Amino acid sequence: MADTRQDSAQRSAGIDLTQFYQVFFEEAAENLESMEQMLLGLDLEQADEEQLNAVFRCAHSVKGGAATFGFADVAELTHQMETLLDKLRRRELAPTNPMVDALLAAGDALKAMLARHQGNGAAPIDTAELLAGIRALVEGRAPAAPTPLAAAPAAPAAAPAAPAVPIRTTARALDLTVGPLDDPSLADNLVELFREITDLGTIEPLDGGRAADGMRRFRVVTASSDAELVDLFGFHVAREQVRLEPAADGYGFHHGNPGAPAPQVPPDPGYGFFDNAPGAPRGTAAGPAAAPAGAAAQPPVSPKPADRASDRAGAGSPESSTLRVSVEKVDQLINLVGELVITQAMLAQNGKSIDPGLHQQLASGLADLERNTRDLQEAVMSIRMIPMSLVFNRFPRMLRDLAAKLGKKVELVQVGEATELDKGLVEKITDPLTHLVRNSVDHGIESPAERAARGKPEHGTITLVASHQGGSIVIEVRDDGKGLNRAKLLTKARERGLDAPDTLADSEVYGLIFAPGFSTADVVTDVSGRGVGMDVVKKNITALGGTVEIDSAEGYGMTVRVRLPLTLAIMDGMSVGVGEECYILPLASVVESFQVRSGMIRTIGASGRVVEVRGEYMPVIDLERVFDVPRFDFEHAANIMVVVEAEGGRIALLVDELLGQQQVVVKNLEANYRKVPDVSGATILGDGRVALILDIGSLVRRSRH
Repeated sequence: MADTRQDSAQRSAGIDLTQFYQVFFEEAAENLESMEQMLLGLDLEQADEEQLNAVFRCAHSVKGGAATFGFADVAELTHQMETLLDKLRRRELAPTNPMVDALLAAGDALKAMLARHQGNGAAPIDTAELLAGIRALVEGRAPAAPTPLAAAPAAPAAAPAAPAVPIRTTARALDLTVGPLDDPSLADNLVELFREITDLGTIEPLDGGRAADGMRRFRVVTASSDAELVDLFGFHVAREQVRLEPAADGYGFHHGNPGAPAPQVPPDPGYGFFDNAPGAPRGTAAGPAAAPAGAAAQPPVSPKPADRASDRAGAGSPESSTLRVSVEKVDQLINLVGELVITQAMLAQNGKSIDPGLHQQLASGLADLERNTRDLQEAVMSIRMIPMSLVFNRFPRMLRDLAAKLGKKVELVQVGEATELDKGLVEKITDPLTHLVRNSVDHGIESPAERAARGKPEHGTITLVASHQGGSIVIEVRDDGKGLNRAKLLTKARERGLDAPDTLADSEVYGLIFAPGFSTADVVTDVSGRGVGMDVVKKNITALGGTVEIDSAEGYGMTVRVRLPLTLAIMDGMSVGVGEECYILPLASVVESFQVRSGMIRTIGASGRVVEVRGEYMPVIDLERVFDVPRFDFEHAANIMVVVEAEGGRIALLVDELLGQQQVVVKNLEANYRKVPDVSGATILGDGRVALILDIGSLVRRSRH
C-alpha cells in the first residue's frame, strides 16, 4: 500500500523522487543513530531541555522525509514518537525508563522499515503493539500539571493562564500563496500531495485554479507545523516562493487569533526551540523578499530557524564542508594511487643510473614526483580513515540491553574514540569487538550482589580504548570483573585433551581460550560463553594481519588487546636482500640493524641460535633457511641482522644486505595464489619483480616453538 501511494505521488508530481532516495536513507540513518545516542545519554532525573529538543528534531526530520517520499509506515511511527517527545520537551511528562525503552524500540523498528524500503526483501514490520505502547505512555501517564525537567526561563505572568494544548492534535487554517511561477500549474502538485499523504490535511484553491501574475492561492487546513509544510512544498517549488499566513480568526495558534497562547510560548513545534532559550533562532517560513506590502506590521507566522536552503549555502553549514562519495569511487582512487606508487618506484629505480650532474632537471623532477606521490598517497588514504567512535557508539545500546537482561549494572568508558582506522578494517573488526564486549558483560562482570560481597562497586565498568602505536592501532576491551581462573582453565583444557602442563606461563594459559570450542562457562547462555567463538575472533583478527593478546588478574578484571595495521592498502617497508631474493619488512616492526661480528651468535641445543643485543638475548632467524633461498656464491655468509618486534617479542633476522626504505602497495597473495607461511602479502618492485612481505608475527611465533 505504501509503495503504491509512493508511486502515485511521484506520477502526480511529475518528477521522479527515487533519485533522492539514497540521500534520504543516509540522512535518516544518521538521525536515528544520533537519536539513539542521545536517548542513551539522557539523565532521567534532570533531563536537558536542549537534548530533548534535539531528539525531537531527529524524529521530526525522519518523519518529514518519509511523508514526502510516501513511506507511510515510517511517517506513522515517527508521528507517534513526536507526540511523546513533544510532551517530554514541553514538560507535560517526565521521562522514564519505559519511555526510553519504547523510543529505542521504535528506532530499531524504523531501521528495519527503512532497510525494507531499500529493497532487502524483508517482510513488512508489524508495529501495532509498539504504537499502542507509545500511545499508552502519552495518554495514560501524563501528569495533571507539567513536570519541570530542567531550569528554563521564567514565563510571563499571563502565560500560565493559557492552557497547554498539544499543537499537533489541533487543526488550523492557513492561507497559502505560491509564486510567482513560470508555470502556475506546478502548484497543482501541492493539491495532489495533500491527497496522497494521509493525515496531512486538506487544501482547496482560492483562485478557482486560475493564476494571477503567476501567483496561486490556497486555503490549507492542517495540524502540521509551518516548518513541515515548507519542507514538503520545497520539493515541488522553491522555498522562497512559499508564503504562509493565518486565515480567519478562530483557527488556533497564530499571534492575535482567539485561543492563541502568549507570544513567549512557541507556536511551532517543528524545531523545538523555546523563546529566549539559548541558541533559539529567529526567522519566518518565507523569505523577506516574498512578504507583501504591509506585512511588516504583522507578527511572524512562527519562530523557526532560517531557511535551510540558505543555510546550505552558508560557509559554516555541514553541507557546505562535506561531500557524500560512494565507497567504490574511493576504492578506485586508492587503486589508482597504488599503481602510481608502483610507477614512481620504477622511475626512481631507473633514475639511479642517471648522472645528476648531466641530467639535473630530470633528477629534480624525479625527486618532486616521489615527494608528491607520497603526499597524494597520504591524502587519499586519509579519505578512508574514519574514527573508532563509529564502532564504539554501537556498544552503549548493546550494554544497556544486556545489563537489563542479565540483571547487572554496567558502565561504559570510551578512551581514544577519535583514533582513526581504515574503513575496511573498521567494518571487519566490528564483529570481533562485539563478541569481546558481550563476553565481558556476560561472564566478566559480576552481579551487583556478588560485587558488593567482594567489596566492589555495584556498577561494573567496561573500558574501550583505541590508540596509535607506531604503524598499528591498538584496541583494548577491559573489564573490572572476575577475570580468568588459571586453575579452571588448565582443568578445562585437560578435559578436552589439550596439552596443558602446570609449567605454562600465564599468557599461554590465557591463550587456551582461543582453542576451538573452548569455554569456561558452566552454562552457555544465549548471550555468550567465555571462550565460545573466541577461536573465530582470533581467526578474523589474524586474517586482517593483526594479533590478539589477553591479560588477566583473577578477581580484578581482564584485558583483551587487539593490534591491527592502520591500513591494508599501502605501507612503508624496508627492503632486505637474501641471495638473489628481495623481501619486505614492515617498517613499523623494524627496531634496528647491525653488523654481525665474530662470536656474537651463540648456539643453544642442537639448532637454536641466539644473539645478545645490549644485554638481551633474542632468537636468530635465518631467512635463507626459512625460505630455502638458492645461493650461488657459496662462500658468502649473511652478516647483517635486523631486529624486529611483534606480539610482545623480538627476534633478529639474518640477511645479506639492506636495500633501502620505500612505500609498497600491498597485494593479497592468498587471493591470487595461496596462503604462504610467514608471508602476509606481496608487492611489485620498481624493476617489475615481485617481493614477498614478511609476517613478523608469524616469525616471532616460529622462534617460540
